[in-house]
Amino acid sequence: MTNDDRGAGDQEPAGSPGTGQQQPGNGARLAGPRKRRSFRAELPVLIVIALVLALLVKTYVVQAFWIPSSSMENTLDIGDRFLVNKLVYHFRDIHRGDIVVFNGTGSWLPPATSSPEPLVRLWHTVVGLFGVGLPDDDYVKRVIGLPGDQVACCNAQGLVTVNGVALHESSYLYPGNSPSSIPSGSPRFSVRVPAGHLWVMGDHREVSEDSRLHRDAPGGGAIPESAVIGRAFMIVWPLSRWRVLPIPATFEQAAFSRAAAVAAAPAGPVALGLLGGAPLAWARRRRRKRRRSG
Repeated sequence: MTNDDRGAGDQEPAGSPGTGQQQPGNGARLAGPRKRRSFRAELPVLIVIALVLALLVKTYVVQAFWIPSSSMENTLDIGDRFLVNKLVYHFRDIHRGDIVVFNGTGSWLPPATSSPEPLVRLWHTVVGLFGVGLPDDDYVKRVIGLPGDQVACCNAQGLVTVNGVALHESSYLYPGNSPSSIPSGSPRFSVRVPAGHLWVMGDHREVSEDSRLHRDAPGGGAIPESAVIGRAFMIVWPLSRWRVLPIPATFEQAAFSRAAAVAAAPAGPVALGLLGGAPLAWARRRRRKRRRSG
């Protein structure tokens, strides 16, 4: 009799004899009910992780700001939201023409007497994730002079010069401003930027209270490189203003490289003279010793 001919009473039980229960085969698994976390339970954890990641990015990589004043018009208009790269200067030096955000405490502003409460700092940090206006002690300006540069205003054509090289600034200056426009006082100056400092100026020269107006401050108006928070590199809002903020072509002039080479040239002959004179001095000293011993 084949299997198909068997009746229900002739079929063998699926389980083991006498138990009536299903037994797992070689590849079977015992699977009980598993508890699954609901999306509501996981949502707070996801939010915390997202906030932590956002805080890390804001603190060490990129931060958003918005412009509260007109000192950088028309490059940065009031209300523009822009991104600041906080990581870039770990990989390259600050360049002339960079737009930087920096803290003015201790240079343009008096040293801080106290620090905010931890909860206040935390609140400002969280709010800052969504883009904030520049704090009262932070500024945004364009780098004009690097450490050791001689920055002057102005030459016979009314142009600002750096190490004797004239800057042609019409591409970014506020319309109607001249390079020597200044809110108050004399527009003329000639300064040597101290070591470890930067000479910075606004693009809206007529209203910008920049290095020119802080020449009685520590550093003679220049700000410490260590005070730089990062480089402004992109406007992200409003969408009609979206664009990258490049270094203007005038700061890429080959004349800057030649001027730097000329400035470094005197050190070359001096160093070579010292290296060449050392063997001669040593030989003379040896001859003197021989004469004395003879």
